[in-house]
Amino acid sequence: MRQTRSNASSEPRGQKRPGASRAPAAATTAAAASAPGAARARRPTGQAESRSLAATWKPSVKQRPRQSSPLAQEADPGEPEPALLPPPQPRTPTPTSSVATLDLGDQRERWETFQKRQKLTFEGAAKLLLDTFEYQGLVKHTGGCHCGAVRFEVWASADLHIFDCNCSVCKKKQNRHFIVPASRFKLLKGAESITTYTFNTHKAQHTFCKRCGVQSFYTPRSNPGGFGIAPHCLDEGTVRSVVIEEFNGSEWEKAMKEHKTIKNMSKE
Repeated sequence: MRQTRSNASSEPRGQKRPGASRAPAAATTAAAASAPGAARARRPTGQAESRSLAATWKPSVKQRPRQSSPLAQEADPGEPEPALLPPPQPRTPTPTSSVATLDLGDQRERWETFQKRQKLTFEGAAKLLLDTFEYQGLVKHTGGCHCGAVRFEVWASADLHIFDCNCSVCKKKQNRHFIVPASRFKLLKGAESITTYTFNTHKAQHTFCKRCGVQSFYTPRSNPGGFGIAPHCLDEGTVRSVVIEEFNGSEWEKAMKEHKTIKNMSKE
């Protein structure tokens, strides 16, 4: 009788199943208890009902409306949903500055061995070859200002031809210099540390370091396409000899007409 009450307690009070009585329920319970394996098969009524519901449950027809893509929402209701194309794959750039793209012929192995031995990249090896061929007979000088903010390199002869100008500004700052084409000069660092002074025709660009005031190079009026380098601002070890020529900058126009080579100093 206690088992019958526990089963019935799962139903709301005050409600009785039609046609059911306590006697048949008791008989059914007794028969189930006497059957072999009844203890194993006995389970709480609530779990049995939940499992039976889970086995027989089917999703309702009234489900949440299917979400379509934004392209389908913008299209007309009668039109089919457009197919989405896959995103384009990025193109892999083709290397153009590699030894593999050059036809070196029988020299390929020799070139690769040279790169490994000198520990150079392809660009570094090409630069060394070009510098050796184009600047044949020249040496690479390095130099800069006093504080070290401005540094440069320049390809020129080891035997320098120096101009000693006596114009108003060169005389005051002792502007002795040698002239090279712009292609042979490279500013290594300090562009933001350089300021420029000009006067008169403003063709000469007297550049100097803003911190220490040293002019290690400038753009001369005689050669606006090149640079005038101060030999006393070069690092030691690359200058073999120096020849100094006086230039009458106080009579600049006359001196330029009479001089035969100075105007061509910045040409390749």
